[in-house]
Amino acid sequence: MEGIRHQHIHFVGIGGSGMSGIAEVLLNMGYRISGSDIVENEATKKLAALGARIFIGHDSTNVLGADVLVVSSAIEKRNVELLAAEERRISIIPRAEMLKELMRLKFGIAISGTHGKTTTTSLICWILAKAGLDPTMVIGGKFFNIGGSARLGQGRYLVAEADESDGSFLKLSPIIAVVTNIDLEHLDYFHGLERIEEAFLEFINNVPFYGKAILGIDNLYLRSLLPRIKKRFVTYGFEHRPQIMAQEIEARGLHSEFNVIKENNLLGRVRINVPGLHYINNALAAIAVGLELEIDFKIIKEAIGSYRNVERRFQILGEEGNILFLDDYAHHPTEIEVTLRTVRVAWPNQRIVTIFQPHRYTRTKFLWKNFAQCFNESDIVIITEIYPAGEASIEGIKADLVVKSVKEAGHPNIKYIRDLDETIEYLKRIIQKGDLVITLGAGDIYRVGQGLLEYLKEKE
Repeated sequence: MEGIRHQHIHFVGIGGSGMSGIAEVLLNMGYRISGSDIVENEATKKLAALGARIFIGHDSTNVLGADVLVVSSAIEKRNVELLAAEERRISIIPRAEMLKELMRLKFGIAISGTHGKTTTTSLICWILAKAGLDPTMVIGGKFFNIGGSARLGQGRYLVAEADESDGSFLKLSPIIAVVTNIDLEHLDYFHGLERIEEAFLEFINNVPFYGKAILGIDNLYLRSLLPRIKKRFVTYGFEHRPQIMAQEIEARGLHSEFNVIKENNLLGRVRINVPGLHYINNALAAIAVGLELEIDFKIIKEAIGSYRNVERRFQILGEEGNILFLDDYAHHPTEIEVTLRTVRVAWPNQRIVTIFQPHRYTRTKFLWKNFAQCFNESDIVIITEIYPAGEASIEGIKADLVVKSVKEAGHPNIKYIRDLDETIEYLKRIIQKGDLVITLGAGDIYRVGQGLLEYLKEKE
């Protein structure tokens, strides 16, 4: 990207986790960065402090002087800034194309998969950082170990989360491609499992002949693709004879320990300070990448042991009045089920109160029936209205579809409360000492836990 070092790059939807990370890296490389979003958030404030020009709200004048527009997949094609850019013949590219350009001059490591991308990406970043490799990082969430979602490194590696939601991850050609799993998701774009599988297969086969894919073999859909993969790959998991395997797993409260086996050889025992088998599985993916890069296992083990997780991924918000508050980004039925099962194992004697905010009308339209059984580990379930994430509403698609699905599956205590403030007021009346309150969703549902914590602190 030497040839465009002094160009002005404008991001439409700059506050998104993936967009803000790329913007931060480019800003630190010396580019002039501007961007717009509909609301101010922590990411936009940080970028402004670093020198980016941030606009709250979309306007045709925001693109003046820009040489290229980078567009989030959440932005509609009729957005006024895109129309203005087209009129002025300003180049418009998706996020993935800019990420591809960043990756072109580096040793690219891209992490994709329906679930676990952000955690796996951050784990890989931390292993490389602890090995002294100083990687450039582009993560889909705030990584507590670095205090942000992105970092410009001076080393040869670039580690990035690859978003499959609109198929644009196929623009990337990483040297190492990680696929954690495949599940029914983003059906507004893919329209079915077959197209999802084909996209991931193409992503894997985009790896160059000297590269390698790292694959979660426990996933049925991913396993079914193995005969059609044309590039070299390494498998990881718990079953189905993976090359990198976890054995003798012990859940110890808020952390887990496990032995790492590589092709029947014991490498050592690892501790990760987040509970749940899904975190162990993500750690195995990161271990596989570390070993592929010939990083000493002792360094890998130390990195995982000092890993501090990503914001909104099984995050403990605090405890007040003997009530514990957790928050998690889980918004897909599979993620919710796994998260609540992990909570139940870690806190077997607590009353679990779950507040879930469905995310996007399109996801709710395609998956509302799939939510039926995923709240079984929760004693009380509250469903709020759908968080639109910029989508237009769809007639007949509301959160009460999720409520209906869970009720019909036999859950004894589920309630619909439309508004987040109303939800906080209701919870003030029903929560009691010893409860564990967890908020789930990819929107702004975390506000409920934060609001209750503040209320209890003031009450004390």
